[in-house]
Amino acid sequence: MTTRQGSASSGLEGRTTAIRSPADPRPIDASMDLLNQIIRQPVDPDYAIVKARGESSSRRGIAFGAVAVVIGAMFALAAVQTSRTAPQLAGERTELISRIEAAETQQDQLRVRVTALSADIDRLRTGALGDDDTARTLQTQINTLGPAVGTVAVKGPGLLIVVDDAPSASDDLQDRVLDMDLQALVNGLWQAGAEAIAINGHRLSALTAIRGAGDAITVDYRSLTRPYRVEAIGDPRTLHARFAESAGGITWNQLAQNRQMRYEISSMDEVTLQADPGMVLRWAKKAK
Repeated sequence: MTTRQGSASSGLEGRTTAIRSPADPRPIDASMDLLNQIIRQPVDPDYAIVKARGESSSRRGIAFGAVAVVIGAMFALAAVQTSRTAPQLAGERTELISRIEAAETQQDQLRVRVTALSADIDRLRTGALGDDDTARTLQTQINTLGPAVGTVAVKGPGLLIVVDDAPSASDDLQDRVLDMDLQALVNGLWQAGAEAIAINGHRLSALTAIRGAGDAITVDYRSLTRPYRVEAIGDPRTLHARFAESAGGITWNQLAQNRQMRYEISSMDEVTLQADPGMVLRWAKKAK
């Protein structure tokens, strides 16, 4: 019996050593955790995050590329349309220039005819007045008023004023000579005592219109070219000084100083101004 007890004791001790100690909390397959994790997640989570970011950046790049392609296509389409319409616009511009030149040529021809008809009117008027005292008095009044009105050419001492745009006029429109600037200059000369005035050879009268037409300035609807030459006949002893004190002279002095616009004034011993071609007979009454 002693032998059985020993055997039983030996078996119990063997079983006891096989039981896990409570101090060791790991499961029996704890050494398999790493292998199980590799099997469940064969790809590193950080790699998945980086991949997702890369896919997002790729999508943004594709969207940006698509927008760039659309914008490029629009610019290309605009360039093609511009190139197609350029010949048409050039043709229209050429045609418009030709029409303007033809109209100016016709206007010059009409002015020559007006001058010839005016000479005929003067001759007929002189013959109709006769040679009595009344006729001579009327002829004297006509001869006196003719230069002031602008129906006859005049000659005498005076001033020459040359004005033009500032060098920076291409960048700033305020540095260009405007129709109101020429109007101020002419009105200043009249105020200073000028007897006759012409701009670029075109005689001015009480009916002359100085206007702006786009970028051009017109006198009696005829375009002027730069620089603008303003000639005035008057008393050389007072005309210059009085003009400098007039509103027109002050205005142009400020334009020259503040806007660097060209403003040159000089005295002339003799200035010749032709008659105003726009002065025509508008009303007449037959004498009884």
